[in-house]
Amino acid sequence: MKTMLVTGGAGFIGSNFIHYVLETKPEVELLVNLDLLTYAGDLENLRSVESDPRYRFARGDIRDRKAVEELFDRYEFDTVVHFAAETHVDRSIVEPEVFLTTNVVGTQTLLDAAKAHWKTEPDNKYSREYKPGVRYLQVSTDEVYGALGRTGKFRETTPLAPNSPYSASKAGADFVVRAYRETYGMPVNVTRCSNNYGPYQFPEKLIPLMIHNALEDRPLPVYGDGMQVRDWLYVRDHCAAIWTVLEKGAPGEIYNVGGNNERANLEIVRLILRELGKPESLIEHVADRPGHDRRYAIDNTKITTELGWRPAYTFKDGIAQTIRWYLENREWTERIVSGAYRSYYERMYGRSAG
Repeated sequence: MKTMLVTGGAGFIGSNFIHYVLETKPEVELLVNLDLLTYAGDLENLRSVESDPRYRFARGDIRDRKAVEELFDRYEFDTVVHFAAETHVDRSIVEPEVFLTTNVVGTQTLLDAAKAHWKTEPDNKYSREYKPGVRYLQVSTDEVYGALGRTGKFRETTPLAPNSPYSASKAGADFVVRAYRETYGMPVNVTRCSNNYGPYQFPEKLIPLMIHNALEDRPLPVYGDGMQVRDWLYVRDHCAAIWTVLEKGAPGEIYNVGGNNERANLEIVRLILRELGKPESLIEHVADRPGHDRRYAIDNTKITTELGWRPAYTFKDGIAQTIRWYLENREWTERIVSGAYRSYYERMYGRSAG
């Protein structure tokens, strides 16, 4: 892994991954970040690395075939880590088309470029031979599995049953990746993670939204009864898991990445209020969203036993570090919630973002 393309690197998980690689992996000689800089992409997330000689930024759309191919021509990537995606379920309910085109067509565009540059016989449509050491990793989500009952966990063999336009678009992308493995023999992997939390997360997501509103003494909107259960994964652990798959994962395999931290949304909200010394009277239950899955839980046995990865952060430590980061970076959040985010917030929750 000497020359790496990271798509969506200005977003939450992507920017954390870039920090992780540049801080801990000197073997990576060059990392190129391709990002369109939509509402959730912010180069402020990467200000501390923008002068790093191993880092380059390219603004562009993963659906732009010419732009993607030009990047491959210029840098000769041997590794692709594909984060770029429309990711927020609420947005997918009101704007499904952009999710389908970005998440499915964009993935196919990247795969085509990688295939063309990595095959040892690029003009032979039946060739399944690739340059040594190349790897494409698709960062997916546990939401492609649908919803669980009170018991059980998602395994890599669990049938996909997405319930929102977002999760359907991610499932579609996963199927395209699988097809390129089966049809063309491409060296690919898919990781499916549980709910991430940590620094640089856009405040449409539960934890940063609740921290921001609590600090401003504004109502904390909780969908339905708030008892939707998620498995929470600290973003730094997720980054380490992705690297582990790149290094040790068997080509073609899927790996679930979970934090072993099942908690209900309402429990998370109450914890944040306690940590910030705010009253629970700030909680405001709002109408549940359509297709809201009741419970997700990841079985991470495969990645822990086969590849040796395990989460390093307990939820207690991870949430404490997350709250501390948002307290120390309130200017970042204030800038994010200005402008276009306000109208989105009002559409979702029926009141001003601040």
